[in-house]
Amino acid sequence: MAEENKEVLELTQQELSEQNRIRREKLAQMQEEGKDPFQIVKYDVTHHSDEIKNAFEELEGKDVCIAGRMMSKRIMGKASFCNIQDRNGNMQSYVSKNDIGEEAYAAFKKYDIGDIIGIKGFVFKTKTGEISVHAKEVVLLSKSLQVLPEKFHGLKDQELRYRQRYVDLIVNPESRDTFIKRSRIITEIRKFLDSKGFLEVETPVLQTIPGGASARPFITHHNTLDIDMYCRIALELPLKRLIVGGFERVYEIGRVFRNEGISVRHNPEFTLMELYQAYTDYNGMMDITEDMFRTVAQNVLGTTTVNYGGHEIKLGEPFARITMVDAVKQHTGIDFDQVKDTEEAKAIAKEKGVEFEDRHQKGDILNLFFEEFVEHNLIQPTFIIDYPVEISPLTKRKPDKPEFTERFELFIVGREYGNAYSELNDPIDQRSRFEYQEFLRENGDDEANMIDEDFLTALEYGMPPTGGLGVGIDRFVMLLTESVSIRDVILFPTMKPIND
Repeated sequence: MAEENKEVLELTQQELSEQNRIRREKLAQMQEEGKDPFQIVKYDVTHHSDEIKNAFEELEGKDVCIAGRMMSKRIMGKASFCNIQDRNGNMQSYVSKNDIGEEAYAAFKKYDIGDIIGIKGFVFKTKTGEISVHAKEVVLLSKSLQVLPEKFHGLKDQELRYRQRYVDLIVNPESRDTFIKRSRIITEIRKFLDSKGFLEVETPVLQTIPGGASARPFITHHNTLDIDMYCRIALELPLKRLIVGGFERVYEIGRVFRNEGISVRHNPEFTLMELYQAYTDYNGMMDITEDMFRTVAQNVLGTTTVNYGGHEIKLGEPFARITMVDAVKQHTGIDFDQVKDTEEAKAIAKEKGVEFEDRHQKGDILNLFFEEFVEHNLIQPTFIIDYPVEISPLTKRKPDKPEFTERFELFIVGREYGNAYSELNDPIDQRSRFEYQEFLRENGDDEANMIDEDFLTALEYGMPPTGGLGVGIDRFVMLLTESVSIRDVILFPTMKPIND
């Protein structure tokens, strides 16, 4: 069977090579005749497909100029039909020798599927009721030298769809719709935040100290300064400097880079939104997160109910709020408030088969229990609040329980969609947290934070009580488009070179 498949593949490749050769010969002949399509520099498009369909009664009988990629063609003697695809959809066109002339019609019949053409003609409706353009003029605007795949779906072609996104967008309408939706989602996030008085800003991608998250950075070198620099792993610390400077509400939507594994949930380069608001706390961040998710879904999808992975996610209902300790207790029966110290926590972890490292403290063990027993069960939107201080180096402690912090993460369908704090604004406490992170780095944790002296100086000038939030845009888009992999919502995901 494998040999048969190999023979079929080789035959298909030979056929494609032959077709590609014929296309190049057609191009060469046109160029010899002085009709090189690549010499055309512009074409005045007056309408797109959806505009013609939506305004048919107004446009019927009137001339329009449309352009796009020819996706099908039916030759019927002296008259033909073709279908062209533009940015907004598809439009059928009727092309006849009597209308465009014998020479132009002969040329049209030689055009290939995938060629980009312009059509000028009047709008009409066929006998079958399909809105179409009756061509008066057909112009070849660009010659396609590659044969479009008839089928670009399925597991075998999935990697090729990511590598050749341009082909994916041509032949898969659902992929194109996903990325149109992505753009709308980001636009709606901006509208929402702008309406709340937030100021959009830009901060450096290259940094001398990567901070704001626990992640392994990408390292590069600046030749002129002769120093190593890092691609940012988060947006947090520069934005908090702006809060110190008096910008009370700021946000940024930008690329961040983490030198870690690739999976259906992770891409080394991804889009993050972070916002910071002075004079509020993590409760205020929960309110704005819930409002934003609900508003964006309604404006983009027309509903606050989202289907994902067989679950009906109700973004319109109040999001649940539960502490990490209570969530672990619900799912394991273990109350970490009653666990005396790290040694007891490690003993319980051994008993339950939860793996940990020697450096882990009680709070780390609690988080490991949450990841092992709770996270995948959080289907409906749930805020897990009050994280251990050991895993929250930039977060304000809870006044009544200083071993915990005012931090939450939002979980939906077992995935984390947002991370937020009551921001730590005590420079003395922040320095001690950084020093602990530095200790972890020295003991092998290359994802631990580095000490950022300039950020500490900024805090010493005084930062007001502040709430901060980070939302992974790619995962949010996955949720609203029911996409299985993060690579389905990133136009050009990170891929291993095909020759490696």
